[in-house]
Order: sequence, then structure tokens, then C-alpha cells
Amino acid sequence: MAVTNKKTEKILRRILKKDGFQTSQIRKRGENGVDIIAEKNLTIYHIEVIGYKKSGSARARDFFEVFFRIISRIKDGAKICVIALTDPWRKGLPARARQYGEAWERIGKAFPELHIWLIDMNDGTYKDLDWNGIDF
Repeated sequence: MAVTNKKTEKILRRILKKDGFQTSQIRKRGENGVDIIAEKNLTIYHIEVIGYKKSGSARARDFFEVFFRIISRIKDGAKICVIALTDPWRKGLPARARQYGEAWERIGKAFPELHIWLIDMNDGTYKDLDWNGIDF
């Protein structure tokens, strides 16, 4: 089931608001920058959002692109960098982590601020995973 980035972002913003986060304004078409900056209890989260495409190669391309976008936020002072994914990504994440093995683990060590959030589009929740918290 394909889910657009825009729909994913809209649902995540709704979840964050419900959970007491303050969020940045929705970017205008063509505007650059992080998808969402969210704040709660004086903690700031820089969030890049990915929907879910039917094509595995398109999903891989999206993942690699968003990875570099989110770690680039470190130069802006980001302390918590989040890649927010729709729940269907859950099934493939362990395989992706296994495929890259030690390299995946090294990325997590090099970027301790990196998290993955899995968004359940049906029940309006998300699960926060440390990069190296993904089960191999």
C-alpha cells in the first residue's frame, strides 16, 4: 500500500499535536528545510518524513536521500534527528540493517542523535527506535 510523504507528514503532525508537541509551520511548495521541527519539554526534534512507495528500489532511494537530509541537520544544531517512516517500513528495516551489517552499526555509533520513528497510520501512534535498536 503506497502512502505519500505529504499524507504521512499530515498524520504525524496530528499525532505530535495530540502528544503535546509544538511543531513548525508546514513548508510551502518548493521551500527547503527540514520537514518538521517539533518541541516538547524543551527538547527539539528535527524530523524528515518518508511515505511508503510500492517499488522497493524507490523506497531504497527515498531512504538513502532522507538519511543524508537528516544528518545534514546536525550542522544546524540538531540534537535529535528523526527519520519518520510509515509502519509498513517495519517489516523491511531488520533486513535493511542486516544487509549493511557492521556499516549500519557504525552509522548508529557515528550519529547517536539518529532515531527512526515508525508511524502507525491507523491508530495514530509512533514508536521511537534508536538506529541500532532495530532487531537484526
